[in-house]
Amino acid sequence: MSRPRDFDEATVLDAAIDQFWNHGYAATSVRDLGEVMGLGPASLYNAFGDKNTLFSQCLARYLDKNMRDRIARLEQSLPPRDAVRAFLEQTVSESLADPRGCMLVNAALEVAPHDTQINAVVAARLEELESFFRGRVAAGQADGSISGGRTPEDLARLLLTTVLGLRVLARTRPEPALLRSAADQALSLLDAA
Repeated sequence: MSRPRDFDEATVLDAAIDQFWNHGYAATSVRDLGEVMGLGPASLYNAFGDKNTLFSQCLARYLDKNMRDRIARLEQSLPPRDAVRAFLEQTVSESLADPRGCMLVNAALEVAPHDTQINAVVAARLEELESFFRGRVAAGQADGSISGGRTPEDLARLLLTTVLGLRVLARTRPEPALLRSAADQALSLLDAA
């Protein structure tokens, strides 16, 4: 029979998220993780596996608490066009408020090109975001709030690209007017014939 854990999994995962988010994947050692999580090497490996597996769990937790919650909230509370606008506006606000950027985008740039497991996680989560945009655009086209001049698939890809671009641009040029202008330009395409 396995021994019960003597730590709160959510708390230690949040500590690991902060470590990865603050320092990046490559610059975070297993020793660093153990220190911030308050776990010895054996406990860390027994509970979470290797560094790569722990990073996947951290990324999933981060996205569940951030992207998935936001998508669900916006889908349920706002009309389709307003949900798209709110998502982009929140992306700009969050990008300006937190210089660490988005952990998903950071993972896409730093880890995914070199790690097939993380690449698959990142790709799946980006598809979720694209699916949100595709669904909101299709619903907006159905209710007349979004122009039918472009396919939901094309607009969803554009909006996904905009989100990723905003997140990356904010890391080097965290200028409110620049980011808001870029978001507004993407949103203006919802009106184009």
